[in-house]
Parts: sequence; structure tokens; C-alpha cells
Amino acid sequence: MTPSISLLPLDASLHADALQRVYELSPAYWEMYHLAQAPAGQSARDLEAIEAEPGRMGLGIVAANEPGNTEAGAQLVGLIDFRLHWPDPETAYIGILLVAEPFQRQRVGTSAWALLEPWLAAEGGVREAKLGVEQFNPGALRFFQSLGFSLTGEAQRIRSGKRLVRLLAMEKQLERSDETDCKSGSDDGND
Repeated sequence: MTPSISLLPLDASLHADALQRVYELSPAYWEMYHLAQAPAGQSARDLEAIEAEPGRMGLGIVAANEPGNTEAGAQLVGLIDFRLHWPDPETAYIGILLVAEPFQRQRVGTSAWALLEPWLAAEGGVREAKLGVEQFNPGALRFFQSLGFSLTGEAQRIRSGKRLVRLLAMEKQLERSDETDCKSGSDDGND
């Protein structure tokens, strides 16, 4: 069953600790970069960088503690970091879609994208989403392919710490919808 989720604009002064916890609950992500764990203070640095860059947005993926019970509260379980209108006016570039490991394989990432995609097309004014997937991350490649992204055949090498990382370019055309919704209900398991 998919947790009921919503997307929340993140603020460095309010959400750094909760995002750091998401990072700490995602050790496999950091291991891909040969780090034993999330660096201390990484979330604060990331959120400050997001706030400093025009057009860049950080959205928290928030899951209800008890679906249907608003008094039970919610918790931050992931992050979507993206730039609107970059590298061109009709494109959004997805920097990361990260779901904490205890919430993976529950359709949380799929539900988060299902919330963001129509918003990007209708409110964000973009027609295409692009991203880069590390060549050593086949799980992310399969995940984005399941969302309808396709490999473009292009690749780029970027420096990550002391090593070069090859990013495989992916893209997806977005369709405009008349409805945008910022909340997702429980999954019926049929998709």
C-alpha cells in the first residue's frame, strides 16, 4: 500500500534537520559515492544552495503517519530538487528524486512524480523534463524509465568529489492537464 503523500516546498531554516534524517536513512545513495554516510550538515548546504539559485526548487516528499488521520501528523520521506526553465525556457531539469530507504518500493517516488509532473506542465509552464542518471545506478535508470523517461543517447562526465561520474541523459515530454493536485491518496495496487 502506498502511503498518502504530498509535496512541500522546503525551507533551510525549517526543514534542514528533517532532510538530514532522510539522507541518513538513505545509506545506499551515499555508498554509491564511496561515502560511509551522509556528510554532517549536507542537508543545510543543499537547501541553502537551492534557495540561492533562481528557478531551483526543493520539494519535500511528505508521507502521512496514518493515512486519513490528519491529527497523526506526517514526516519528510524524500526530496525532489529541480530547476524550472533550464537549460531552456520550456524545460525542467530534475536534479534528484530521493526517497528514504524505508519508504522505497512502496510507490512513494512514483506518487511524488505523479504529483509534480502535471504541476510542471500546467503551472511551471514546461513541456519537457530532463535529468541525468549515474551510469552505476541501474535502479534509478529503471525507475525513471518506468515513469516514461527515455535515454537520449547523450552522456556527460561530471566531477563528484575525487572521481568522475558519467551521467546518462534522459528526457520526457510533458502533457498539459487542466487539473493540478498536490496530494495523493492511497494506491489501490493496480498500477
